[in-house]
Amino acid sequence: MTTAIVSPIAPNAVVFERQAAAAAPLAAVTGAEIQAPLITGGHIRYANLDYGASAPALSLVSAYLNEILPFYASVHRGAGYASQISTSVYENARDIVRGFVGGRPDDSVIFTRNTTDSLNLLAGCLPVVDGRPVGEVLYLDIEHHANLLPWQGVPHRSIVAADTIAGTVDSVRAELEQGGVSLLAVTGASNVTGEILPVRALAALAHQHGARIVVDAAQLAPHRRVDIAADDVDYLAFSGHKLYAPFGAGVLVGRPDWLDAGTPHLAGGGAVKEARLDGVSWATGPARHEGGSPNVLGAATLARATQVIAGLDQDRWHAHESAIRSYLVDGLQQIDGVTVHQIFKDTNPDTDTIGVVNFSVAGYDAGLVAAYLSAEHGVGLRDGRFCAHPLLKRLGLPSGSLRASFGVGSRLEDAQRLLAGIEKLRRDGLGWDYVVDAGRWVPANDTRTYPHWAPNTPGTAGAAPCTDD
Repeated sequence: MTTAIVSPIAPNAVVFERQAAAAAPLAAVTGAEIQAPLITGGHIRYANLDYGASAPALSLVSAYLNEILPFYASVHRGAGYASQISTSVYENARDIVRGFVGGRPDDSVIFTRNTTDSLNLLAGCLPVVDGRPVGEVLYLDIEHHANLLPWQGVPHRSIVAADTIAGTVDSVRAELEQGGVSLLAVTGASNVTGEILPVRALAALAHQHGARIVVDAAQLAPHRRVDIAADDVDYLAFSGHKLYAPFGAGVLVGRPDWLDAGTPHLAGGGAVKEARLDGVSWATGPARHEGGSPNVLGAATLARATQVIAGLDQDRWHAHESAIRSYLVDGLQQIDGVTVHQIFKDTNPDTDTIGVVNFSVAGYDAGLVAAYLSAEHGVGLRDGRFCAHPLLKRLGLPSGSLRASFGVGSRLEDAQRLLAGIEKLRRDGLGWDYVVDAGRWVPANDTRTYPHWAPNTPGTAGAAPCTDD
């Protein structure tokens, strides 16, 4: 089954060139041709516009996984052939990831479960003298909960971002000038609106006032090249599942002194030099925080994904993403009753944004629109408050909004399908009845089924309140 597409943008040479750049995926991803069942019957290619939550695995990463999986074994102290190979793969992944983010030679690379885990780890490593924390953590109100909640358990203060990037930088400067800040925690790019913050300028400000900086790069790293040495960033955290790698691995990269002196993140095997019945001597380096059997395949696939992303032509990469984003934003703004949301008035859409677009449709709950787009058009996107409750409240969206996010495996048709669905909704209304089940909007009398190996049928799964990790 196909859907007729009507472009909302008037054709001209510039538009044609931009659309051509996004007509096909920039890189192959696994599952790109999944056929989604429609509530009205038939199937259509699934238009995945939910990359910002979890991106599909790159095909090259999937192939690499199949190559190394037969050698999967214990690491570090295994003398066997497979163990030695697995250890080599795991430890080499650190060097690959360090290179990907432009890390300094002595930067620690610690594998975690996700960005949230990485930032919680760092929260346990803030400097302490005589049992008391030295300084406070400063963060903005636009942060994902991963870069907000860990700091609430330590001395902290927060800033309400201004309505411009320049004004926000000024607010950060003013707060730092008051003194007492040991760490500035900022997002590299908003997971809600896709707007990029000036990381290099913020790092310089932090260092001028005796503080360090940690950047939540969960959204930035999959969309822009990062260089923490050049930007003088002290710590960087991101997740493999947003960077086209499966298995739920995350990473924290940064200066080793705080990490070597901090509270071990996971007390267990491998994290110690010597364990006694009444005490312990902790290891330093990554082992200090990687207690237990590590996620070898997660680290390996994360590293492989960084190699693929690093190998992309940067100009083509940005042109591909920018073309989809501009097409989608322009199209949404031309539909009556649709509002595109952003944080800052001075954002340059061509340079200061990644592949994330946030919007709402007047008269419709965001969850209902998302359910409609999925059931009637085969389009998948995100709805809710995106684990950024303070920001959504400030944007006047206390009950949530919609987020379309895309990446190297996306194509212009995905944005076209979304726009066609929203246009039809505004013109004709819903084509099916919907009900709330377990806190989520679902089609009424839905007889579609999942694959035989999936445990739930549509509409019966419980709703997780916030999983945009």
